[in-house]
Amino acid sequence: QVQLVESGGGLVQPGGSLRLSCAASGITFSAYAMGWYRQAPGKQREFVATIFSRGTTDYADSVKGRFTVSRDNTKNTAYLQMNSLKPEDTAVYYCNADRFSSYWGQGTQVTVSS
Repeated sequence: QVQLVESGGGLVQPGGSLRLSCAASGITFSAYAMGWYRQAPGKQREFVATIFSRGTTDYADSVKGRFTVSRDNTKNTAYLQMNSLKPEDTAVYYCNADRFSSYWGQGTQVTVSS
């Protein structure tokens, strides 16, 4: 059974930082591309960042230079370091594992507000 469990969300002031984690089980983690997506209230889910199995990364233009995606294959965990957070980053953040099949976590809330 595949499980992706996100953690690390919360309330942070504008300009602050958070690090999200996504712990995976039930998959050969190192073979999967690990992505982060987000969904704000009333909006569609959107791509944030991804790290491929060989370590190549890709980012949405809105987060480039502020967010960093990484992975630790020894811990079966992906991370999203979020710096210089803005109110418009407020959303539920989802982890995705993608190879021949695609799996999703349950999401973690990130709220950026003063």
